[in-house]
Formats: sequence, C-alpha cells, structure tokens
Amino acid sequence: MRRAELNQILEQMSLAHPRVSDLNFTVGRPCQIAADGKLHVCPPDIDTNTLVPYQTEQLALCMIDNNRRLLYDLFRHGSCDFSYRLDTGTRFRVNVFSQKGTYSIVMRKLEEKVPSIEELDLPKCFLKMAKEKNGIILFTGATGTGKTTSLAAILDEINKNEELHVITLEDPVEYVHKPRKATFNQRELGQDFDTFANGLRAALRQAPHVILVGEIRDRDTVEIALNAAETGHLVFSTVHTVSAGHTINRLLGMFSPEEEQHIRFRLADTIKWVVGQRLLPKKEGGRIAVFEIMQNNIRVKDCIINGERENKTFYNIIDEGQTYDMQTFDHNIIQFFGKGLIDETTALTYASNRAKVRQGIDKIKAGRGEATTDIENLEIEKEYMVHQY
Repeated sequence: MRRAELNQILEQMSLAHPRVSDLNFTVGRPCQIAADGKLHVCPPDIDTNTLVPYQTEQLALCMIDNNRRLLYDLFRHGSCDFSYRLDTGTRFRVNVFSQKGTYSIVMRKLEEKVPSIEELDLPKCFLKMAKEKNGIILFTGATGTGKTTSLAAILDEINKNEELHVITLEDPVEYVHKPRKATFNQRELGQDFDTFANGLRAALRQAPHVILVGEIRDRDTVEIALNAAETGHLVFSTVHTVSAGHTINRLLGMFSPEEEQHIRFRLADTIKWVVGQRLLPKKEGGRIAVFEIMQNNIRVKDCIINGERENKTFYNIIDEGQTYDMQTFDHNIIQFFGKGLIDETTALTYASNRAKVRQGIDKIKAGRGEATTDIENLEIEKEYMVHQY
C-alpha cells in the first residue's frame, strides 16, 4: 500500500464524525471509528468490507515504514507505539499489536491546538497547580479519560505566564507546545530516550524547572521523580489508578515493606495535588470530564504517613475539604446532574459512593418538585389494617 493511499483513508475516517477519537482496524471487522466512547462502522463512502489479515498487516507496515526499533518491538514484544502525521497536519498516537496471529491497529486522534484551562472549563484550582514551584502533581484515571489534555492545558498556562524551562518525556509526544514565555524540549520514548526512568534521570542534568513524565510505571521512575521534587523541580505525571487513595497506595506498593515508611514520609512532603479524571456521556451527546481533586494538607499528610483508618480515609478527607479546593467524583457528578448535563442513570453508574450520589440527586429533584421515588399510590393492605385495629 502506498503512503498517499493510506493517508487518504485515514483522512476520510478522521472526518467521518464530528467527535472522532480513535480509528480501529481489526481482522474480521470493517474499518471503525470511535466517537463519544462507542465504536461506529465507517460511512459507505469508505470501504466497509470486512478486513482480512493481509490488509491490516499492509496498513501496519506502511505506517511503521521500515523503522527498525518499531519492527523489533512488534516482533519481540507483540506491540509497538509511535506517532503518525498526515500531510494535512492531523496527528495520531498509534498502537500496532498482534492478536491470534494477525495484526490490529488502534489510532488515537490528537488535537492540533493546545487547549487552555478556560477553553476546557477546568476547575479553577488548575490555575493554582500551574503556579506551583516544586513538588509532584499526579493525574490518575483510565486510558482515554483526558489526563494528557488536562496536563497540556496546565503546561499551556505555564507557557503563557512563566519564563521557565519545561522538559516533557512522552510516549509519544501528543500536544506540541509552541514556546511563548517558556522554553519547551519535548522528548519521545523510543526516539529520544529508552525508558521513563532514564529519561527522567537525564532531565535532571538538563536544567529544567518543570518536568512532565508521561507515565509512572515502575519503582525507579518514582524514586527519581521524588528526587527531582525534593531538589526544587515541579514534576507532573500520570498513574493508571481509579482514585487519589489508590494512587498513593499504588506508589507505595512499588517499594518493599522495609522501605515503605521512609517512602511515606517522602511522598507526604512532595505530593502537592492528586487529580482523578473520568469521562461521562452527556445528555445531548458527547462526553464531559468529572474530577476528584486532592490537595496536600495536614490531614492528607497524616493519612499518607500513617495509612487510611476508619473515618480517616482519603475519600473522607476530600469530601470534607471543599474549602481547600478539594472535591470528590461524587460531588462533581451531583453538580453536573443539577445543571442537567448528565442523567440520573449516568450519575449513579459512575458514582464512587452510590448512596451519597442518590442522596444528592434526591435533594435536587425535591427542590425541583419532582418525585424522588418510583413507588406511587402505596397502600397498606386492608387485612393488615383490620388485624391491627
């Protein structure tokens, strides 16, 4: 397959829906796009025949373009990651992987413009994060929930206001930051460095003020990130966990029991913010981000050092810490339900504490004069009444 032919197919697919997030090529299925969190078959003007192994292999090899490192990763490890750019400027994050002896391809469409905090309507405390001078700020959530986009918005805020040196270590580079006040050096895993730990270790010798580490995957990366934060750097990174509490426990789990208490003290001193992120389907189509936000304070430090206890969990601290710019997922979900952006089923499905969200929903519905229960015309059986009286 020629590259021009491939680019034409990808361009058509990326324009097939106003909110395309991914392109999917899987043997036994036609070409598919993902939009609003669901897969859709491409329109008839794009080839909708079932893909065969030869076709997905040709697509993959055309994108890889004889890159030895990528071919080695694919044959040795079963998958490879890289970025791909169309002539029109549209960029993708690509993962090629083998399954049942054939190749599949998933391409995440990347935004061309770096979004701002205001454009994304992110919580105001994100502006405070951009003004931090040192420490660690972690974003957590599943793949595809928008962590990279939120981090890009914070870096954009730094770029607008601070004359700093920013180094990013990414897999691959997603948002390209054009220097304004800040100076950016964006490095890509596999092309500019071999592991996040080694890239971060090298970054400490490159005189940065701010470091973005695409993902914390192992103990070495945690150790070096702690060293960076302790020596006056501001470190941003992501962790694949479901909440702030799970994030702290995940980091602690990377160390031996003998080291745990020492690491607890170091985390308590260096963690500044932990932000959890989820994407929920909106009533009118599209998706909306909800956040759990934990800012380090005396209670959080105590919980990190001594562990969670009854009525002293990270969830409880966040739930009671709204004056410190904290909020739980449940608090944000109830807010969006009150604004009519999400429906009741979605709110309860994505809740961390269903009872708390149910209580919040019932309070909003009662304020609107709506029924808060499905039970209508409840009557006590006459036989029971006769027996009682």
